[in-house]
Amino acid sequence: MIFEALSMPAADVRRLLSAASPDAALLYIYLKSENSLEQAGEDLRLNESRISCAAAVLRQLGLWTDEKPARVLAGERPSYSERDVLEAMDGDNDFRALYGEIQRQLGRSLNTEELKILLGFVRYLGMSPEVISILVSFCRDRARQKGSSRNPSLRTIEKEAYAWAERGIDSVEEAAAYIQTQNVRHSRLGRLMQILQIRGRNLTAAEERYASSWLDMGFEESAILEAYERTCLNTGGMNWAYMNKILQRWHASGLHTAEAVKNSDQKNPGSGKQRQLDEDEIAAIQRMMQEA
Repeated sequence: MIFEALSMPAADVRRLLSAASPDAALLYIYLKSENSLEQAGEDLRLNESRISCAAAVLRQLGLWTDEKPARVLAGERPSYSERDVLEAMDGDNDFRALYGEIQRQLGRSLNTEELKILLGFVRYLGMSPEVISILVSFCRDRARQKGSSRNPSLRTIEKEAYAWAERGIDSVEEAAAYIQTQNVRHSRLGRLMQILQIRGRNLTAAEERYASSWLDMGFEESAILEAYERTCLNTGGMNWAYMNKILQRWHASGLHTAEAVKNSDQKNPGSGKQRQLDEDEIAAIQRMMQEA
């Protein structure tokens, strides 16, 4: 095992902590010390399954890449016929079992068009029945998180399936790691909504893009709260574009905690709450007024 002096970027540390995966954190340190993944199980005393899951978490967090090529879906999506479906139902025991499992999860029978979609998951996307089952369960849970009591349609699930394929999620370990990171993100978005005083509704698509970008930049909740308070003070209320400009400027300066922001304010008194608005911030307010 190689032991090297290791410097960990603060953004990487925040991502690791947010994932709440001790195995992933341990593997990250091991790999960053110039050790090889092939030797990790023996050196870290972790079995193959735990190493695979930890590596998948690091991939989903964007903290490690291996030699696994990105999935490229070539050509147009194939169009399956009723005969294709019937042949699969008659001659493929795995597909027939998958059909029954997905019907059980969705609580209804699948029609022919939906079976064609399901067949595409297997034949075109190359998903295993286990991964497809996890995919459907994930889509059901996400619908519940958004307040829907209805199960998602196969068309909705299909969109997520293609997103998974493009991300290279083709194993149970990869699927589990992705879902774990998405659950952490959902929890953090929920806390962010509390900070922004958003209650009784979901974020709009545009608001979620803003919020997700702030989390991806590595901001702690204290910094987001500080930006929110300054936004309200300077504009008289919540302005997403204005707040985004504040956070982008802090991100460019490497300020991701409220403490770092306030220390910077002390060193640069003109950058605090009472400073004059810059051109970007004025433009953001003007856009908001035009869109209102």
